[in-house]
Amino acid sequence: MIEKSTLKFLAELSKNNYREWFHENKARYEAARDNVIDASKKLYAEIRKFDTGIIFDDPKKCMFRIYRDTRFAKDKEPYKTNIGVVFSPDGTKKCWLSSYYMHVEPKGCFVSCGVYMPDVNILKSIRSAIDEDFETFSKIVENKNFKKQFVTLCHDGDSLSRVPTGFDKDSPAAEYLKLKHFYVFQSFSDNEACSSNYIEKAAKALKLTKPLHDWLNKAILN
Repeated sequence: MIEKSTLKFLAELSKNNYREWFHENKARYEAARDNVIDASKKLYAEIRKFDTGIIFDDPKKCMFRIYRDTRFAKDKEPYKTNIGVVFSPDGTKKCWLSSYYMHVEPKGCFVSCGVYMPDVNILKSIRSAIDEDFETFSKIVENKNFKKQFVTLCHDGDSLSRVPTGFDKDSPAAEYLKLKHFYVFQSFSDNEACSSNYIEKAAKALKLTKPLHDWLNKAILN
C-alpha cells in the first residue's frame, strides 16, 4: 500500500516547491520513493499473474524522476509533486508499446494502461488497426465490465475535431480515430491508496485492461 507519510510529503512539496525545502526534507523524499518502489514490486508480482510479458528488473528504469526539466518550461518549479512508475514490456519507462502505470499523488492516485503521446507512426498504426477491425476493438472497449470500470478511452479533451485524413469521416470508429492517446485509468482516493487491499484492487483493475493492452501492442507491432 501507499503510506500516508508518502502522500503527506508530496502534499507539502506542492506548497514548498523550491530546492532549499526539498534538500531539508531529502530523507522524507527517499522514504516516499522507497515506499512507492515497494508498492510497485508488490503490484508487479500481481501483474505477472495475468501478464508475463512485463519486465520490472530495475525499478529505477521504470520510475520517473522527481526532478523537472525546466529549461523550456514556463513553470520553473524544480520538482514534480507526484511519483509515477511504468510496468512495460521492455522494463523501462520510455517503452513505446502499451504499458501499465501507477501514479501516486495526493487526491490524484490512479493506475492506467495504454499508450500515451504515441509518435506519428505508432498513432497511424493504431488508427489503421481500429479502422480495419473495429468490430474486435469495439468488443474490448465497449465491454460492459470494462466500461463500468473505465467508462471509455481517455483523451483529456485532446482529440482531433475531425476524422484524420485518410479515414472515412462516416466510419463507425470515427470518434476513436480522432483520439491522440489510447489509454484508460482507474482513480483511487487517498484512503483507498493507503488501504491494505490497494495492491489487490489496483491489480484487479489492470487485469481488466489486458485485452486492450494486447490489442494495442498487436496493432503497433504488425
